[in-house]
Amino acid sequence: MPDESNGALNPGVPHTARIWNYWLGGKDNFAADRAVGDQVQQFLPDIVTSARADRAFLQRAVRHLVGEAGIRQFLDVGTGLPTADNTHEVAQAIAPESRIVYCDNDPLVLAHARALLTSSPEGATDYIDADARDTTTILDVARRTLDFDRPIAVMLLGVLNFIGDDDEALGVVRRLVDAVPSGSYLAIAHPTLEIKPEESAAAAAQWNETATPPITLRYKAGMLRWFEGLNLLEPGVVTCTKWHPEPGDPTAGTDVYQFCGVARKP
Repeated sequence: MPDESNGALNPGVPHTARIWNYWLGGKDNFAADRAVGDQVQQFLPDIVTSARADRAFLQRAVRHLVGEAGIRQFLDVGTGLPTADNTHEVAQAIAPESRIVYCDNDPLVLAHARALLTSSPEGATDYIDADARDTTTILDVARRTLDFDRPIAVMLLGVLNFIGDDDEALGVVRRLVDAVPSGSYLAIAHPTLEIKPEESAAAAAQWNETATPPITLRYKAGMLRWFEGLNLLEPGVVTCTKWHPEPGDPTAGTDVYQFCGVARKP
């Protein structure tokens, strides 16, 4: 989630949020983004299915956290471009009083967030323009909207893969989780090398040659470090299609290139 050059919007430089938007069927992308999206898909033909499975996991996780766990506050870091069924829409459809703070640092995300991330009258949404690694800024600004004496769900979906150093990524997770109280939750989704390793590695190499920011794929064992000290919900860290699939979901038995997990802070 590092900035584009000088934080400015550059349509000629492919960027993760816009490529992801393209895979999700959105319209907020440019020719350069679509070109890279198509190139990556040549290595991983199922990448669109994987991207959409990641988005579906977000929706199921939020519904579980609001409906089953009683969470009413979310800190969504690395939100990407607004599409259908954003975190606040899913949460506030169940509990209108829910409060959501988004964070990203893509200029296009910022422009759209201000226009589209509106709240129900009973709840609240806010947007932080910051890099995921700048946890001090994220937490300071989030306190304007969220009550850090009450449980908060920290969402890190598709963002830690843009922090290449394992210890740095772990540090981001630890600082955010340390800041929220007992009863809070951590939800993570991250691309993996464990599904079709050679094809995944080739796709990541293609991405890193043509798009920004560079991406790092990880194995399940490394992802489990992020949940240490927390109570990992069943079924643990799994491919996104297999985390609490909806009844009758035709993709529930398939594997996608995204792993995910949700855990509760004791």
